[in-house]
Amino acid sequence: MRHAPPDALPVVLGGLLPAGTRVVVPEGFPVEVLPATVTVAPDPSDEPVSPQVLDNLDAVLTTSALGIAVTGTVVLDHGPGQGRRAITLVPDTHICLVRRDSIVSDVPQALARLVPTRPLTWISGPSATSDIELSRVEGVHGRARCTW
Repeated sequence: MRHAPPDALPVVLGGLLPAGTRVVVPEGFPVEVLPATVTVAPDPSDEPVSPQVLDNLDAVLTTSALGIAVTGTVVLDHGPGQGRRAITLVPDTHICLVRRDSIVSDVPQALARLVPTRPLTWISGPSATSDIELSRVEGVHGRARCTW
């Protein structure tokens, strides 16, 4: 997790994403914070997109609905800047911007602020699992969050 004021986000994101990184950015994402060194692929949100197309992207950058301090959870309700669920699950890296004023202390406070009829994705850090032969497999969510 990184903390940065809004005017420092392009530098922080530039440090997280090597030059030439292909990122998908959903509609409503604050493009003024994008580093000049990344290649932006817009989210084709009005048409189906295959996992293979998404897998060819290096990263996704999104905003969030809120963050939960006690659990380190980021919650997406897939509103502006967050995109649809598929783009947050397939690319290898997901960098999610969490506004400082959207952080609540615990899950009950989060539930009180969320709209239950919206699609919700709760991200609580990198995940992993093991198959029946105990081969460890990394999960779908990325490694970096930024608060601002």
